[in-house]
Amino acid sequence: MKIALVSPYDYFYPGGVNKHISHLAMHFRRMGHDVRIIAACSDENAPVPHHVIKITSSVMPFPVSGTIARITLSPRVYRRVKKILIREQFDVIHLHEPMTPVLPLAVLRHAPVTPRSVIIGTFHAYRESNPGYVYGKPLLERCFNRLDGRIAVSEAARSYVNSYYPGEYVIIPNGIDLQQFGPHVQPLPHLQNGQPTILFVGRLEPRKGFKYLLRAFPYVRQAIPNARLLVVGAYTQEDKEPYVMWARRHNVHGIRFVGPVSEEDLPRYYRSCDVFCAPSTGFESFGIVLLEAMASGVPIVASDITGYRQVLHHGEEGLLVEPEDERALAQALIALLNDPDRRRQMGQIGLVRAAQYSWDKVSRQVLHFYEEIRKIKAVQGETETESGRNWQLSRLFS
Repeated sequence: MKIALVSPYDYFYPGGVNKHISHLAMHFRRMGHDVRIIAACSDENAPVPHHVIKITSSVMPFPVSGTIARITLSPRVYRRVKKILIREQFDVIHLHEPMTPVLPLAVLRHAPVTPRSVIIGTFHAYRESNPGYVYGKPLLERCFNRLDGRIAVSEAARSYVNSYYPGEYVIIPNGIDLQQFGPHVQPLPHLQNGQPTILFVGRLEPRKGFKYLLRAFPYVRQAIPNARLLVVGAYTQEDKEPYVMWARRHNVHGIRFVGPVSEEDLPRYYRSCDVFCAPSTGFESFGIVLLEAMASGVPIVASDITGYRQVLHHGEEGLLVEPEDERALAQALIALLNDPDRRRQMGQIGLVRAAQYSWDKVSRQVLHFYEEIRKIKAVQGETETESGRNWQLSRLFS
């Protein structure tokens, strides 16, 4: 099949949706399919991979539910999309976050120029509300109805989008690269000194809840004086400055702000910690970082929020605690750091759980869904053709 994967976000900026698209593309190509990624790419000097169709370099940061979405609003996208769809004639066009302006909506607007293409949408997000979905519904509903098939990455994501746009959705989760993450990965030697280690991975955005982990850490240090906190993620010096100042002001030691790390080193950080912590406050539809920790055999302490609750079972792969509660967070971290046998048991359960989400399995589920929707569309096309033929005959003999 000839497949287009469309990202609404800047493809040169790290994020869960772009990672999802990248893994699907890689596994589809391994299975012999012709795959293109259509996306904005903001860095004009960076080389663009041969399978990526750069739609524009114009990208704007847009605040959404405690995070920043980097999307394109360039009007030039509109004509470029039409030309690409006419030229390529994809068998499948798979839009990720299809109701996000402006690229996915431009693709849906021009869908009639490629009538044989199957149009699929995957919904990743989970939020408490979306004013754009409400006020833009008259326009968005027409676009939504052009989707031949709909995927949600979790029950939380399905429930969220279904409340605005009711319809049939199949749940196909995010995946995990078991070749990249796993017990076979070697820990980082400089972190193997026996010091009890907590790991945080993520941007320092409010919804990621790092401030609650930071406030919990002094309680951890009181109980375990040599405990260490590693903070890994794509954040800037400016992002971390308020947290560094807080730690200095409160005389809290043992925190290391690592910052961005390479794809090769990230699994080694997971393998170098004793407990992984995900203190997000909400708006998480799934929790890829939880899978990364599970695949690494690391127990987890995470907020008891909808998206995490569907991936992590309390008391099995880790512990769920009340969001925005630094005392509860500290108690759970201390309990696991003081209990190596329980950590080992939770890590083993996590390994088994993560195997259910391998990208190989997930990509095959997605391909199967493509095939099913293509069959349905083909039957519908034959029915419409036959209906049109019968109408012509009835006119001829009337």
